[in-house]
This record gives sequence, C-alpha cells and structure tokens, in this order.
Amino acid sequence: MAKYERHVFVCTNQREPGSARPSCNADGKSELHKQLSQAVAAAGLKGTVRVNKAGCLDQCEHGPNVVVYPDAVWYGHVGAADVAEIVQSHLVEGKPVERLVMADSCIHTATCEHRSAQVEK
Repeated sequence: MAKYERHVFVCTNQREPGSARPSCNADGKSELHKQLSQAVAAAGLKGTVRVNKAGCLDQCEHGPNVVVYPDAVWYGHVGAADVAEIVQSHLVEGKPVERLVMADSCIHTATCEHRSAQVEK
C-alpha cells in the first residue's frame, strides 16, 4: 500500500463540565471525526487521506479543531456544515478553507487573544 498523502487529525478531547478551557468533543461522540472519515471515503480519498482521532491539540478556545498534515493547516471552530468544504476544497483541490484557518498568532502561543480571554474567565 502506498503512503498516505495527507493526515487529518481531529481533536476528540473531552473535558469535564466546568473546566477552565472548552472541550472539542463535549458529548464524547466524536461526530466530527466520523463525518470527516465518511466524507473522505465518499470523495474516493480513503487510500490517500487518513483521518485520525487526536487527543488535545491545545487549541481549545478555537475548537473543535482539525489539523491537516503535511500541509500544517490548522482549522478552528469546525462544524458539521464545514466538512464537505474542507474535503472538496482542501483535500481534493489543495486549497485550504481560509475562513476556518487559525491565525498563526494563535497556534501554540500564550499570546493568543482568545486564549487570554478564555483563561481569565
């Protein structure tokens, strides 16, 4: 079998109610992972794109989060309505969905304005 061209990581971390940071998978059902997996298969990409469950990606304030490698594209606030667009635009056509891409200033940095506001609450 050939190597995968892309890996899609979907945060499925579940936090306790009342936690200081939000949860990407509050109900524990991993629906976003399931929907992305199904859409990838339907697009005929099952052999070239792998959709994986991930633990916390440490971008909780932007969740649910999805990361596409090797492109290193981080998506935030991804919902079911975004799945088809991510698959078609990014995984089929190679064009990231800009409206969902997280700002570089927010990826793995304590200076993210969203993180500061959320943690202070």
